[in-house]
Amino acid sequence: MAILLALTSAVLYGAADFLGGFASKRASTLSVLVLSQVVSVATVLIAMCVFPSATVHAADVAWGAGAGLIGGAGLVLFYRGLAVGTMSVFAPITGVAAIAVPVLAGLVEGERPRATPFVGILLAAVSVVCVSIAVVPRSADGRISIRAAIPGREIATALMAGVAFGCFYVAIKNASPAAGLWPLLAARSMSLVAFAAVGLATGRAVRASRAVLPIIVWTGLVDMLANICFLLALDRGMLSVVGTLVSLYPVTTVVLARIVLRERLGPVQGLGLGVATVAVGLMSLG
Repeated sequence: MAILLALTSAVLYGAADFLGGFASKRASTLSVLVLSQVVSVATVLIAMCVFPSATVHAADVAWGAGAGLIGGAGLVLFYRGLAVGTMSVFAPITGVAAIAVPVLAGLVEGERPRATPFVGILLAAVSVVCVSIAVVPRSADGRISIRAAIPGREIATALMAGVAFGCFYVAIKNASPAAGLWPLLAARSMSLVAFAAVGLATGRAVRASRAVLPIIVWTGLVDMLANICFLLALDRGMLSVVGTLVSLYPVTTVVLARIVLRERLGPVQGLGLGVATVAVGLMSLG
């Protein structure tokens, strides 16, 4: 069940990231963040009426709030990167760091995945790297060169966003399972307050056109559903494995960018998607 929930979370995260990046090309990043967070808070409040009662302590709320702040910072970097860059390249690079953080944290905490899932974790990291590579023929001599598919500055931004996402996973994991969805409510409430404060401090208006608003609403809704699935997966599996599976979210973003935006994938990037499929299969054996 943990594997299924983690994969569902990855698909939903990837879809939410695509929608958020798509909306950020047509509205300001701040507007997308604030409005989507409002929808996320409303979604988790409704979900709390469905899930059984929880026992929450101050520490659980604190972990959730901390996760919201660092995850919110990651979203700022991520949406800005998606707005100006190539989604099918920028998104997978974030997955490199997003995979590394929970895996390292899990190992430090004493988690020891069996050999097969551990190989899957390594292949998942390889798949993300493959999708981040561009194979380019040189026009002058016809030779082929391999390079990063986006500039170094964008790679740095993507990696920082990934680290923030990985830290979000770890912080949420530290909240008690008995707290239910309260840590997610604290996380999204904190990020909403932070984004709104930035808007007030800078005097920037938070608004979106009628054409973009439905996309933003879907962004917030799908993102919170992804968070709920992730939290449920953590209650049933190891952080190192669940975090790795969830960090495969760029695969969904890449596929959607290919279908909707017609972004083209190179042969190595296509290989990366295939490797990701194998990685999921290996980790499911754990």
